[in-house]
Amino acid sequence: MFKVVHYLNQFFANIGGEEKAHIPPEVREGFVGPGMAFNNAFKGEAQIVATVICGDSYFAENTQDALKQIIEMVKKYNPDIFIAGPAFNAGRYGTACATIAKAVKDELGIPVVTGMYIENPGVDLYKKDIYIISTKDNAAGMREAVPKMAALALKLAKGEEIGTPDQEGYIERGIRKNYFASERGSKRAVDMLIKKIKGEPFETEFKMPIFDRVAPNPAIKDITKAKIALVTSGGIVPKGNPDRIESSSASKFGKYDIEGVYDLTSETFETAHGGYDPVYANQDPDRVLPVDVLRELEKEGKIGSLHRYYYATVGNGTSVKNAAKFGQEIAKELIADGVQAVILTST
Repeated sequence: MFKVVHYLNQFFANIGGEEKAHIPPEVREGFVGPGMAFNNAFKGEAQIVATVICGDSYFAENTQDALKQIIEMVKKYNPDIFIAGPAFNAGRYGTACATIAKAVKDELGIPVVTGMYIENPGVDLYKKDIYIISTKDNAAGMREAVPKMAALALKLAKGEEIGTPDQEGYIERGIRKNYFASERGSKRAVDMLIKKIKGEPFETEFKMPIFDRVAPNPAIKDITKAKIALVTSGGIVPKGNPDRIESSSASKFGKYDIEGVYDLTSETFETAHGGYDPVYANQDPDRVLPVDVLRELEKEGKIGSLHRYYYATVGNGTSVKNAAKFGQEIAKELIADGVQAVILTST
């Protein structure tokens, strides 16, 4: 039976949410939380012998130290397989899972598998280095993700040949392999062309990357006369979140009046964002939405004026489709209001 070490963050280890995101690495014997589903999916061929847990914020802020601690914890159990997550669309968690998995693979030489949503930042950072099973954008996809991750992990541990991304369910790694096809390339190309002409579905053998290119606007000629607006994906909203913007996977944005507001205080504003520790943002929302600084620049005549409305949404887990739609709608309103420049802040 193969020995498995599993990595989880504080949330999936049932320790807590953001209030527990600063916990340092710890290790527990056996499985924790979703580890039970993995043990069942292994069907007696493998078993989780230990679970390593670390808070998302702690790992992000202490990456090198956390990696050293986690590698030592994993090494102690001499596992045959290392599994991280799945992290779905949680950005810090996904990046941590992939970073740790790559380190375990490189330093300990054992097979590693993780899982996340295609838009998770961990995918672009590490898809060429490790196998990442494609998942849904939230934990509702756990039931589908676990069997695929378990099956791929067992194949890797046994040294079996790994199939294509479509066959195994992992995200394309940009690696091409030669194979023997039943028909010549010229015939396959003509067949695809005919299907394309007829409007029939076909699958290309050479997928090209899709780049979203945006031409930059010309520079502002005189910033001292420009009307500048603030837009944020950091979730800064009036106290109580009147528009009920979701803490993750936002489906909307808010438009808020800051006429006569010179400072964002903890009594009047807060963050709705669920993807970072909200303590510092709630203490002083200007840290994310710098109204105070822009008011000073406005007073000193270094900018023309600060637009009376700002726009806010939550970037955490929000789909690219929704984000693009928000941007188009916000831009249309800003142009109509005579805004010449936008400062876009994140977390």
